Formats: sequence, C-alpha cells, structure tokens
Amino acid sequence: MTSLPIPRRADERREPQQASGAVLRLERLLAARGIDPDRPLAGTDQPSTALELADRRIPPRYRLAEADHPEVATWVRQVTLACRPGPGGMPGIAQGPSLLIAGPTGSGKTHQAYGAIRSLLAAGVRLRWAKITATELYASQRPRQGVDTERELRELMTCPLLVLDDIGAAKASEWTEELTLRLVNHRYEYMLPTLFTTNLLLGEIKAALGDRTASRLAEMCERAILTGTDRRRRSAA
Repeated sequence: MTSLPIPRRADERREPQQASGAVLRLERLLAARGIDPDRPLAGTDQPSTALELADRRIPPRYRLAEADHPEVATWVRQVTLACRPGPGGMPGIAQGPSLLIAGPTGSGKTHQAYGAIRSLLAAGVRLRWAKITATELYASQRPRQGVDTERELRELMTCPLLVLDDIGAAKASEWTEELTLRLVNHRYEYMLPTLFTTNLLLGEIKAALGDRTASRLAEMCERAILTGTDRRRRSAA
C-alpha cells in the first residue's frame, strides 16, 4: 500500500539554500547601514542612525556642519573621552567641560556648535541634546496659559548637552540676568557640557550677564575664538 506524503508547514518546505540566501541578504543590508549583525540592537543606537535622526532636528543650513575649528575639535575629543558606558555599552555623556565659542556676527559660531554635535554622534556618543538661543530662552519663560515654564527650564538645566546660542544678545534686565544665572549655575555645579556662543568680547560678558554668571563661565568653559568677516554678507555678494 502506497503511503501518502505528509504535508509540511510552509516554513518546513523552504529549502536551506533559500533560507541561507535570505540571511546573507539581511547581513549585507545591515552591513551597508553600518550595523553589526552580531551585536544586539535593543537599547543601542548606531552612530549613522543617530546622526540621521539628529539631522532631522538640525536646520537644513547646518546639516553638513563640521567642527573644523581646532579648539572646537579638541573639545569634542575631551567630551568623548569623558563619556561613560551606557545601555548596550555605547558611551554616553555624564560630565565634561563646556565650551564658549566667541566671535563677531557671521563668523560661524552656530555652524561650529552644530558641527560639534554631529561630530559627537559620528564618534558613537549616545547623546540627548537641546539647542536654544538666549532670546528664545527668555521668551519661553514668560508666563503662558497652560504651560509649565519651570518644567521647561528644568529640562534645559538637566539636558546632557545644551547649546545656548547668542548669550548676551538680548536686552539685559534683572530678570534675564537671574534666569541666565539659574541655568548656568545648575550646569556648572553638575559639570554638564554646554556649548555657549556669543558675539561679545570676553571683557564684555561680565557687563552683559552679571558678575556671578561671568565667573562661572570663566571656570567651566574652554574657549574658541572665531575671527573673520561676516560669512553671510560674503555669500550674499
């Protein structure tokens, strides 16, 4: 009596060669994206992916920014070396030096700041960051219905990496001076890396921001001094 063949499930009917081919194609796809197929993905963020995600937040004008100023590049290396292993073994920011990027209008300060963020991500640093101008900071802290401004300030205080752009550019008052001090002092005490940019000369920061803020900036910050003409006017010409 001839026995009938026993039907197999779909996954049992696949040929070994087909399964191997699919695995190889998957490995090639992961390799093309810079992902190690033997490394667990849960809780990790590969540098290329993290940089792609950051570029969605970075304004289009700065999405190719590079930290090519020597002092900025040195700061990136210092922060990278100060990182500690986090989930999945990837290094993350815990503490580190801050950097004051000073120079005239259009000298490339914001470009260097975004370039520093991109360089950290390219180096494989697991990074949560925020960027705000001083003018935006003061505007965000004015009373608004249904908005917890104190919570917003605390988020900036505790963010692992903060870019505070154009400090000293807004009109100074006792209120702006105290607000700036609160933010700077927290990051000073907890040694959280902060990128400050300013149009002010170093000798003008004290008059614009107050003695207490200027004193903390002097201690917590490395310095990068940019020079040159206004790039915006040159490119427009």
